[in-house]
This record gives sequence, structure tokens and C-alpha cells, in this order.
Amino acid sequence: MALRKRNKVESGFSMASMTDLVFLLLIFFMITSTVVSPNALKLLLPQSSNQTNAKPLTTISITKELQYYVNNNGKPVLVNFTEIEPYLRQTLGNQPEMYISLHAEKSVPIEEVVRVMNIAKRNNYKMILATSPERD
Repeated sequence: MALRKRNKVESGFSMASMTDLVFLLLIFFMITSTVVSPNALKLLLPQSSNQTNAKPLTTISITKELQYYVNNNGKPVLVNFTEIEPYLRQTLGNQPEMYISLHAEKSVPIEEVVRVMNIAKRNNYKMILATSPERD
């Protein structure tokens, strides 16, 4: 009597489940990337050829209407100029290596920018003036 195995092992690999997983991840990242917006304020920044890699802890934005916005957990909050310094002291404390990013539109008078920079100087904060990349 000759006994034969009826079960043959198939050595093929099905990619169907892998492609489903890739499409699910693609959809997930597309949805989450639209939710994240680094700057909710649309400011026309001055152009510069130099850019920095420092990551600021918070941002201060000045619009052309001379309104001040402070970044509060990723959302810009409208504040008076007199409220900026207490907010920074509360948020940053005396952390020496923290950066503040200053976003000022092109048409903002330089006096307003200097006023905010003076707050940083008085409290020994490091400030970065945000610019847009220079176009050729």
C-alpha cells in the first residue's frame, strides 16, 4: 500500500493584508497632517537667506494691525502688550536655553519689534526673528 500525503505546503506569500495596512496608514497620516498647523496666523514675513534650526518653546506674533498673539499650546491667543512679559515669565521661568520665536509682518514698525525684544533682554531669554526663505 502506498500512502501519500494529501496536504501540500504552499510556499507563496499573500501581499493583500500588507497593502491594506499601507493604505490605512496612508489615510491616517493624511488626516492627521491636515489637523496640525504650526502657525494659524498668516503673516507676510520678511525674507532672509539665513535660517536657524533652533526649536522655539513659544512664539510671539505681531500683525500689521499691531495686535500681539502669544502661542498657547499650539493656538495663538490675542493679548495686550502689557500681558506678554507676565505670560513669558509664567511659561518659561528662568530656563536659560529656551528660545522665543518672534513673527512680525513686514509692515510692522521696527519700534514694536524692539519693544518685544527688550522684554526678552530684560528676562535673559533668547529670541529668534522669524523670516521666510529668500527667493531668487
